[in-house]
Amino acid sequence: MKKRGLIAKLLIISVVSTFSLGFVGCQTSSTNAESNTAKRVVRVAHVQNENHPIHGALLELEKYIEEKTNNNIDVQIFPNELLGPQTQTIELTQTGAVDMVVAGLGAVEAFNSAYTVFNLPYIMDSIEHYHAVMNDENIMGEVFNSTESSGFVGLTWFDAGVRNIYTKNKVIQTPDDLKGLKIRVQTSPTNVKMLQALGASPTPMSFGEVYTGLQQGVIDGAENNELALVNNKHGEVAKVYSYNMHAMLPDILIISTSLLDRLTDEEKQIFIEAANLANEWEVKKWEQSVEEAKVTAEKMGVEFYYPDVKPFQDKMADLHAEYTQDENMKVIYDKIKAKGIEVAKAKEYEEDSVLEETEE
Repeated sequence: MKKRGLIAKLLIISVVSTFSLGFVGCQTSSTNAESNTAKRVVRVAHVQNENHPIHGALLELEKYIEEKTNNNIDVQIFPNELLGPQTQTIELTQTGAVDMVVAGLGAVEAFNSAYTVFNLPYIMDSIEHYHAVMNDENIMGEVFNSTESSGFVGLTWFDAGVRNIYTKNKVIQTPDDLKGLKIRVQTSPTNVKMLQALGASPTPMSFGEVYTGLQQGVIDGAENNELALVNNKHGEVAKVYSYNMHAMLPDILIISTSLLDRLTDEEKQIFIEAANLANEWEVKKWEQSVEEAKVTAEKMGVEFYYPDVKPFQDKMADLHAEYTQDENMKVIYDKIKAKGIEVAKAKEYEEDSVLEETEE
């Protein structure tokens, strides 16, 4: 699989000499009774709760690494921002105080502009296009490695679905409906500009503060996937969910280069396999979880609306033009668009083949 080759490449590129004996994030914590060797702790942070597919995927990663290392590595998962807000935990990977973090694309964008293109609204044409891009080594290899000098690299991706706008009570059918509304966004210049182009007032804040922000009227709404309504109980205070479909964004599992530097070749391979396993588990689980979340959200009183997407897309033309003036971004932008054409042609060919078989 291309994905496996990509992760292997990432780890090989990130390896430097392993003469250093001291761990910062990956520390000695206890003794393995069977082998009488010191366990090393690997701390993994994310912002979701224990019911989220990402947490389940990380538990699969934990189980695999611990089994394959004979429990010499102790993977510890910290959900719910227990180790701090997302941006803070990313910064902690730079020092090695945290070993791995699941980070939203908007947060990683702050560390390298290679991720910025993916954050452009409406850059993906379909879910098939989105998944094809994320599994393409030619596109993602350079992007995942772009933060190496910052102290971490991308290891794999998790599906975070389609991001849409939800509000306390305002139905969003056109961009004009957003004028003046305070909408929470991730700490991302691109997300801020997107909402400004739609006439809203973008309000960056920590994900953990969104519920209180909605409840207290600090914000009028937010933009996220359907699971946020249920797993984080946003549906208790936000009753309108509008499918404007502005972004199909992955979450990125990043890993500290200080941890990579200290893993043996065998351990690196185990981390590669564990990351593949976690990715495949989460992507399969995601679709099921979205359907379940919608049913639960409706029971909470959330109403779903499906506006015409084109007026929202048209508002993004200037933003796309602005970002593609940068040659480095344009290279990635063009690759993503080319992949979209490739996926569309393949889908069209498949549909034509099915039609021919039906006619026969």
